[in-house]
Amino acid sequence: MHAFVGGGSLPITVDRIRKTYGSFAALDGVSLEVASGEFLTLLGPSGSGKTTLLMVLAGFIRPDSGRVHFGGTEVTLTPPHRRGIGMVFQNYALFPHMNVAGNLAYPLKLRGFGRSERTERVRRALDVVQLSDFGDRQVDQLSGGQRQRVALARAIIFEPRILLMDEPLSALAKKLREQMQIEVRHLHQRLGITTVYVTHDQREALTMSDRIAIIDKGRFQQIGTPREIYEQPRSRFVADFIGESHFLPVSVSNGVAAFGGAPLKLARAPQGTSALQYLVLRPEKLRILGDVPAAETVNLFRGHVQELVYQGESVLVYVTMDGGSTVAVRHMTAAANRSPVVGEPVTLALSCENAVVVAAEET
Repeated sequence: MHAFVGGGSLPITVDRIRKTYGSFAALDGVSLEVASGEFLTLLGPSGSGKTTLLMVLAGFIRPDSGRVHFGGTEVTLTPPHRRGIGMVFQNYALFPHMNVAGNLAYPLKLRGFGRSERTERVRRALDVVQLSDFGDRQVDQLSGGQRQRVALARAIIFEPRILLMDEPLSALAKKLREQMQIEVRHLHQRLGITTVYVTHDQREALTMSDRIAIIDKGRFQQIGTPREIYEQPRSRFVADFIGESHFLPVSVSNGVAAFGGAPLKLARAPQGTSALQYLVLRPEKLRILGDVPAAETVNLFRGHVQELVYQGESVLVYVTMDGGSTVAVRHMTAAANRSPVVGEPVTLALSCENAVVVAAEET
């Protein structure tokens, strides 16, 4: 299947962008490279700077300093309508007085496309988003998912080389949102447009992205593939923000981390320089040890079951460790071994390859 976009995609270079509002630095000298055809997600909490950066890329916000390049062209001061970008907003920004075809044709009309070319591009765009028979529908006759597809079609109809998306799925119900995540991902694979996507939903970022750039307080905390971000977080903030985690305070000396006086078995030595760091414990990485003895490459922790939370396919088992910390273990209900009961002593096992120690901040 050939790509809808004919002009190819462009790489993006963000070079030391700074944007302040009074004494508040929304962006604090951030730099970023987005490869041609890549799907990169800006992920962070509210107020982290992710939407500000997207608006700088779109041209709606002018930075105080720094530069933005699309391909080999600097666009830092170029107005939005001259950047050749497709944009999908959180509220879709569809015109209620126009039907679907009218909404799609509007950006083409602004760019001087003739009637026959507009008609053909509308047809092709609707086909791409699987709404071929919806051209005559009014916007208020569409479901949330259909409106989202129309907004996507309008963003790609003039064949942009860069697509920017600002939390476009946030208004959808959970099941539809998850379905649309896969559809947007497949659409990107078909079109190959360089895409920068903003979300605060970490599961959405893991599902859709080639790479994720985690931003907080106007600075990038970590940039990497979904697997790198999840499996090898560089700081407690990243480990806490992406996925479900609990943290055990550990002491670090001469590159050796210890909990309760016992050295931990780690696949990678602690990276931070501080004496107090944290062992990341994700519920799905821990297991409750049965009668089978643990291998020598496994870390063992003892405690008592504090609470059980039934979640359908699994039970979340909260365990109070002997040192006083509480952690959670995801116990699959279909597992052959029985579920633990509140109050009973348990031994938790964490394999060496899943044992990651992080500092409070990236160092």
